This record gives sequence, C-alpha cells and structure tokens, in this order.
Amino acid sequence: MTDYAKLDAWIDAHFDEEVKYLQQLVQVPTDTPPGNNAPHAERTAELLKEFGFEAEKHAVPEQEVKDYGLESITNLIVRRKYGPGRTIALNAHGDVVPPGEGWTHDPYGGEIKDGALYGRAAAVSKSDFASFTFALRALEAVAQPSKGTVELHFTYDEEFGGLLGPGWLLQKQLTKPDLMIAAGFSYEVVTAHNGCLQMEVTVHGKMAHAAIPTSGIDALQGATKILTALYAQNTLYQQVTSKVEGITHPYVNVGRIEGGTNTNVVPGKVVLKVDRRMIPEENPVEVEASIRKVITDAAAELPGITVDIKRLLLANSMQPSPGNKPLVDAIQKHGEAIFGEPLKAVGTPLYTDVRLYGEAGIPGVIYGAGPRTVLESHAKRSDERVVLEDLRRATKVIARTLADLLA
Repeated sequence: MTDYAKLDAWIDAHFDEEVKYLQQLVQVPTDTPPGNNAPHAERTAELLKEFGFEAEKHAVPEQEVKDYGLESITNLIVRRKYGPGRTIALNAHGDVVPPGEGWTHDPYGGEIKDGALYGRAAAVSKSDFASFTFALRALEAVAQPSKGTVELHFTYDEEFGGLLGPGWLLQKQLTKPDLMIAAGFSYEVVTAHNGCLQMEVTVHGKMAHAAIPTSGIDALQGATKILTALYAQNTLYQQVTSKVEGITHPYVNVGRIEGGTNTNVVPGKVVLKVDRRMIPEENPVEVEASIRKVITDAAAELPGITVDIKRLLLANSMQPSPGNKPLVDAIQKHGEAIFGEPLKAVGTPLYTDVRLYGEAGIPGVIYGAGPRTVLESHAKRSDERVVLEDLRRATKVIARTLADLLA
C-alpha cells in the first residue's frame, strides 16, 4: 500500500472512534447566545488528552467576554511540532446558534440515522473538530512526520464575529501559522467569502394611548418606512455582481424586530437588527456609510421620528489569495482521488473566521466534513446533520493534505 492508502486504512480502522468523539462533542451544548462555551472546551480538552494530545487552554478574561455579550470563552490550541518547517493550523469553531424549533431528533443527542449524525453543530463545525483531530492522529500514526508543525485551533466565537476566538489568539500572539485550513464542506475548497455588516437600528417615536393616536408618534410607522427603503436596496444590489465564482451580489436582511408595549399603545420604540452581506469587491466603509444614509433618509420622511444606529459587527470579506495555492492544490488532488469527482475552488456567501487569519497575513482556505451546501447540512436550522461518509472521506483528504504539506 502507498502511504496514502495506509492513512486511509488507519482512518477506516478508527472511524467508529471518530464518530463517538463527534457524538460526545455534540452532546455538550454551545448555544451562542448565551455563549457559555468554556465547559465544551474543558470537555474537548479531556477527550483530546485520551488521544495523547495536550490542549493549551486560553481563557478570555471574564469581563472582556461579558462586555462582548457572551458568558465564557476558552479557546484551545494543540501544538504538534515535528521539526523545522512550516506550521499549518486547522481551525474549527465550537460555538453555534441555539437549536430553535422543528427538530425531529434531539439537538444534543448525536443520534445516527440513515448514515447521518444529527445534532446542533454536527455539521458546522464540530464535525471538523473530529475530522481535524483524526486526520492529525492518522498523520502521526502512519506518516510519522519529521518536519513542520500542525496546530489544532478549536475556538468559540465564530457566531459573534471571531474577535474573541481566532482574533484573540492572533492579537495576543499565541499563534502565527504559515498556512491554515478552516472548517468547511467536503465537495469544494473555498478561497473567498463575503463580508458582513450587522447593525442595530433603534427607531424612536412617542408612546401614546391608542384611543388618541395623534398625541403620539408611531415608531412602527417609522420602522416601516425604513424597512421599505432597506428592502428596496436588494433590487439595486442585484446589479452589483462579484467576479468570484460562488458569490453573486450583495444583499440586506432584517433578522429581528422588537417593539411596542401593548396592543392599545402607540409604539414609542422599535428595534431592528440588520444584516448587510458584502461581496469581496465592496469597500466596507462605503457600504456602511451608504446603508446608514438609506436608514436616516427614510426616517426623515416622518416628522418626529429619530433613529440611533449602532454597529454590532463588521466582518471583512476573505479575498482570493495566491498564497493559499499549496493548500488548494493538495486538497483538490486528494479530494478528487477520495470523492471521485473534481473539487472546485469557489467563493461562498458566508462570512467566517478565516478572514482574521488572512488579515494577519496567513493564507487560508475553507474545507471540511460537511455536505455539498449549507442548505443540505441544515446548518442554523432544525435537524442539522452530517453524512458520516462525508466525515470519513474529508478526514482522509485532510490527512493526505497534511502529509503532502509536511513532506
């Protein structure tokens, strides 16, 4: 057998163990919010120790986490140094949105049915805690590298933007890899992604009794003007197209609306949560200035309506980079060998933590154990799942890729 075949065989022989590891990770909730994620890091570190991997625990200071709107974050780094050479980091995030409604499987059960493992974060991205860990185990057991270093970065702040996850590790100079791979999907290697601007828009009017509405100023009417203006932008955005395959055009979404006190009261305040996705070609400063103007101009159409606009998140896009070519070449080569079909190098409309590595001068790509699409994985929806055969094959691709990069 070739070395690649031996890597594959090791993964096959230990696959039941890999699946059990993933089940144990899914069974510890990491709903964000509220974002009490340190317990999951502790459990992950315990499991890693059983494999002979010592995880460094980097706890973000409590006040810093609370000021950020979360409860606890402990990021993990596993460093495996084999000799001189480049350092390759593998990053997956453990935090995830709450389950929501509509599940037919326990979101924390890790139940297996019809060849898929169900649970919140089963696909995004606890599956890549498993694929990355077992690819590294296979590498050491079979290839026994004598050059370079591999680091596992298991972090807990992707849902809120990554600044207290990879951003914090990089800012504190706790790591500086030469190349990195982040959790993704098995059927493509992602080389670029959208940026994201999130804002909280508070619309102020004047509360009044519904029997005498003219004594108040209806904040909801003001919010309606703003909503109409924002959604009209989506028609215009369709004319702004990206040159990156897999990315189409910008768009805006209003994901949450809160306001009013009762049915018989003219609402005095309405709060909108706005999400504006930016293609790689857009300038974030210009995008924010433009969307703020749309909101303030719409509010000005109703006398007495005022708005406060607060930026919640500004995540830059991930730009295509020639520096990630070694990663792309290796993943495409082994992906085609394992999956029996070519792996495309594309962009994605998501935003991820990879941009933070890119901003630190570290070339990276997105590749991991999910299915063909986010939609297929049910990520952020009920009955999230990962197909176990995708997990197995992605683990083999990562192990082979590491063997090539450290050769």
